[in-house]
Amino acid sequence: MRVLVVEDEPNLQRQLKAALEGAGYAVDTASDGEDGHYLGSTENYDAVVLDLGLPEVDGLTVLERWRKEGKAMPVLVLTARDRWSDKVAGLDAGADDYLAKPFQTEELVARLRALIRRAAGQASSELVAGGVRLDARSGRVTLDGEPVKLTAQEFKLLSYLMHHKGKVVSRTELIEHIYDQDFDRDSNTIEVFITRIRKKLGADLISTTRGLGYSLNDSG
Repeated sequence: MRVLVVEDEPNLQRQLKAALEGAGYAVDTASDGEDGHYLGSTENYDAVVLDLGLPEVDGLTVLERWRKEGKAMPVLVLTARDRWSDKVAGLDAGADDYLAKPFQTEELVARLRALIRRAAGQASSELVAGGVRLDARSGRVTLDGEPVKLTAQEFKLLSYLMHHKGKVVSRTELIEHIYDQDFDRDSNTIEVFITRIRKKLGADLISTTRGLGYSLNDSG
């Protein structure tokens, strides 16, 4: 899963990036509203953390522009604690949730995880396909009840497929959603990771549709 953090305070931006990467997300960052709007308009994100008090272009305007452009990714807005009116304005502009500063990064990660889960139509943090279970909260993967160790990138790829179970996902879409913007998109690592996941969790778990992409088999 790929997340955009738009926050102008350097320390908080670094803190959020580290926390989200530690939770298994690919993270891009922007330090002002202009750059944030551009990234959110041109890249594909599973969710956005958006501070409303941004330089260049304020966060509320950025959010309104995204929604007018048809961008539907979940957005969690950050507001100053004493600015309740910003919370209302943010929700009215299309935000999906908000947090008032200061906040615990653990709560932000949990709220973001819930937004991504709901956007994918998942009610639980535990995703299931046949005998494979992935707990998005703990990062634990099991096969028939036995723990299976995946690398960070294998986990990201499996998580994205499990969030989109029943859909054929193209290689390009996988790259766009599990790597940050600096990744070499001509790389063949997706194929390598698919092969490794099949070896660890079963050859029948992931199907290849030639010319289209990959899909998760619920039967495992």
